[in-house]
Amino acid sequence: MVHKRKIEYKAKLIRYLQEHKTIIVVTCDHVGSHQLQKVRQDLRGRALVLMGKNTLVRMVLREYMETDPEIEKFLPSVRGNCGFIFTNDDVKEIRDIVLGNRLQSIARPGVIAPNDVTVPPGPTGLDPGQTSFFQALNIATKIFKGQIEITSKVFLIKKGAKVGNSECALLNKLDIKPFEYGLVVTSIFTEGASFGPEVLDLTNDDLIKSFFNAVRVVAALGLRIGIPNISSIPHSFANGFRKLLALSVQTDYTFEAAKPYKEYLTDPAAYQAAHGGPSVAAEESPAAEEKAAEEEPEEDESSEGGPMGLFGDDSDSDSE
Repeated sequence: MVHKRKIEYKAKLIRYLQEHKTIIVVTCDHVGSHQLQKVRQDLRGRALVLMGKNTLVRMVLREYMETDPEIEKFLPSVRGNCGFIFTNDDVKEIRDIVLGNRLQSIARPGVIAPNDVTVPPGPTGLDPGQTSFFQALNIATKIFKGQIEITSKVFLIKKGAKVGNSECALLNKLDIKPFEYGLVVTSIFTEGASFGPEVLDLTNDDLIKSFFNAVRVVAALGLRIGIPNISSIPHSFANGFRKLLALSVQTDYTFEAAKPYKEYLTDPAAYQAAHGGPSVAAEESPAAEEKAAEEEPEEDESSEGGPMGLFGDDSDSDSE
């Protein structure tokens, strides 16, 4: 009977590999059969979910490599508590459906926390006889209206830490379900390539930005080591033109592209007019003259007086 089930599983896996171009590998830690059935229902008609022992899956994949050698790149993804979703549909939409099926769960002792856990301040509904739980966890409390009340927000468990018995008992007493569990996409295999799920969130702008970053690096490298390439050639032409232009400005030699620059150096007013700067005529306009007259400082009235003597003294002083 066991041998017969293995043969049926092998035939099913090979059929799925032949009929679908994309395989999504998911981890199913803390995922129950009811939740997995809900995922299958949501994916019905668009994808197929297959679970199985990793040893059996690897054995079938190694045999299938004779038909499709590219499947060898998929073998490293078969590890841990994993499952497989086969589809020909849009991978991002399938990923979103899988990640959307998540359920709240209570804390269990020994489980690694997938996220930070906090306890909000306020009444707990517990009687004063149960303060020992809070004292063991160093949580400040007070008794208010016959029940325990937490005075301030408490960071109970950090992400990645193991849940202890005391934390688990406290969360269960407070009826707090701090964790969400569901299928988690770990890798995607399609058309002979294997990549992580973060690739699905890339946009055209991200791809264009990465492309031009690579172009700038290649251009800078080519200019630095003196080996031209298709990215550095425009910069090489620009650098050469600047050198020729500097030589033309310093000498009588002129070429067609340098003529506008030499004309601007000869007549700066033409450059100002061509680039939106103030023209000479505008500076000599009546408005400019009026503005200059307003800004001219008035003479100090205290300096006005009678006629001065030969040595700068008043003429009246000689009469004395």
